[in-house]
Amino acid sequence: MQMTSGPTDYQELLHTAMAAAERTAGQGRVADYIPALATADPNAFGMALATVDGDLHGVGDWEQSFSVQSVSKLFSLALVLTHREHQLWRGVGREPSGNPFNSLVQLEKENGIPRNPFINAGALVVTDRLQSLTGDAAGAVRDFLRQESGNPLLDTDPVVAASEAEHGHRNAALAHFIASHGNLENPVETVLDRYYAQCSIAASCRDLALAGRFLARHGLRADGSRLMPGSDAKRINAVLLTCGAYDAAGEFAFRVGLPGKSGVGGGIVAILPGRAAVCAWGPSLDKVGNSVAAVAALDAFTTASGWSVF
Repeated sequence: MQMTSGPTDYQELLHTAMAAAERTAGQGRVADYIPALATADPNAFGMALATVDGDLHGVGDWEQSFSVQSVSKLFSLALVLTHREHQLWRGVGREPSGNPFNSLVQLEKENGIPRNPFINAGALVVTDRLQSLTGDAAGAVRDFLRQESGNPLLDTDPVVAASEAEHGHRNAALAHFIASHGNLENPVETVLDRYYAQCSIAASCRDLALAGRFLARHGLRADGSRLMPGSDAKRINAVLLTCGAYDAAGEFAFRVGLPGKSGVGGGIVAILPGRAAVCAWGPSLDKVGNSVAAVAALDAFTTASGWSVF
């Protein structure tokens, strides 16, 4: 289906995607292992698209804030890679895990080196390195999101952060195991605190589409300055494609055909290199932790537009 770049075309695509999301009503369940997330409306849905040329479009609850959770891992990775690319890849791999995002099994077999930066173990290593670089890893992610989205009120939700910390026994186990292999630079308690604060940032589809646009612009930020070389943006997009949807990355690539990062708050940011960044949100999750509505919406979006990396 050939589309022009006019705003009416983008809006029509988003409405097509929203219709597909609405057909998933009643499927999945809201994340309840973090109690503060269990109160989300399972039928909420929003979607936003930010083009490389500066256009912004949205449908549904696209300006409603939600807990970004693992979507934040995309931004912490990017910030570390702007400073310490070669050092980072010594402490975390770039391969799909094929296991749940909070699994301990693979980490034990591979001597404390997480398989990729988007499972929890890998994200803890990335947060640790960002903490060393900035002194406040969560603050660095928050500030980047504020600057790229133009939303100065974007911040960590302290209730969600406290809920994560109270119920974060598996993450604590991961962090201590990684530290036992000498793969953390900072105290475990510091890394966990900053990790929970980073994951508990509340942002909207609008905010995240705008913030993710640097990957569609080959490393250029909203103000035109360069965050990273285009080759590094390419590499992040590659890891997003192979590892960004937990242990369903292959299914996400099959259905959607875009690099993307999901979170158990129900958000998914996907990148159309050279064209746009898009964020879809629906709190009800499938069995691996991806939003049922957001995946359906992105599937419909790329099917209707013909835009994918394949």
